[in-house]
Amino acid sequence: MDIIPYAGWKKCVRLSNGTIELVATTEVGPRILRFGFVGGPNEFVEYPDQLGQTGGAAYRSYGGHRLWVAPETEGWTNHPDNRPVAVSDENGDCVLTPPVEEGTGLQKQIRVRLLSDPAAVRVEHRITNRGSSSTTLAPWALSVMAPGGMAVIPHEPFIPHGKKVLPAGPVVLWHYTDMTDDRWTWGKRFIILRHSSSSSSPQKAGALITEGWGAYVNGERLFLKRFPYDAEAKYPDFGVNAEFFTNARMLEVETLGPLRTLRTDETAVHVEHWFLFRGIRFPPDDDGRERLMAELLHHSPAPS
Repeated sequence: MDIIPYAGWKKCVRLSNGTIELVATTEVGPRILRFGFVGGPNEFVEYPDQLGQTGGAAYRSYGGHRLWVAPETEGWTNHPDNRPVAVSDENGDCVLTPPVEEGTGLQKQIRVRLLSDPAAVRVEHRITNRGSSSTTLAPWALSVMAPGGMAVIPHEPFIPHGKKVLPAGPVVLWHYTDMTDDRWTWGKRFIILRHSSSSSSPQKAGALITEGWGAYVNGERLFLKRFPYDAEAKYPDFGVNAEFFTNARMLEVETLGPLRTLRTDETAVHVEHWFLFRGIRFPPDDDGRERLMAELLHHSPAPS
């Protein structure tokens, strides 16, 4: 764990095993600004006009990976994370802890650990209620991906009509979702959402993904995010545990934990495993994509 300057901030934490590297700020956050192969591009987007800034009451996107709370509520979900973050090393975890948020009473924390796979990371998201009354929320982990790629969203396994009559799971749309937009491909096995810098209108969809994964392909690199699914849990936004959003600047791969009512000093925890692959030629057809993803998932365990 090294302290380095990065992107206009003087003190950032860098974790690396020689294959991948991850950089987080200590001056705002918690934010993971960079994730990528050593010497390679950042898989996350960065917003040059906001890099290096600190303080103030206005919310800034910054880029990178962040922790929010759901359901989305103005001023509560997007509470500004512009203050310094305490950093510690706890049993091999790099722990990023900001102060308690003024107004919400919530304290967020991100804990990062490099896994034994040379290109894998465990990211634990924690939200603790430090307020005097109970509050209901779900942890919401948003990876804001660099432009130019496409999100891969799995359907539930295909079962022909007649063999199963009950629904497989929800796909949730927003008021501004346009299913005719050519950034969407509504396939038999996968939904694809492409980023386009020339398309100014945002697009979003959510899904309950019981297989517990979503991916982002950019060039010949594939970012795979694994996350747990609890069949007994209640999830926000009509019952989804993953959401995908894009605009002209970026594409977000988002996961959500179950809704929980937290009493004072209780904590909600949501864990993701990130995997990064290179030399990937993503097939143009569903059958080829299914074979590729089955192979990658076999070597990429989900958190329990």
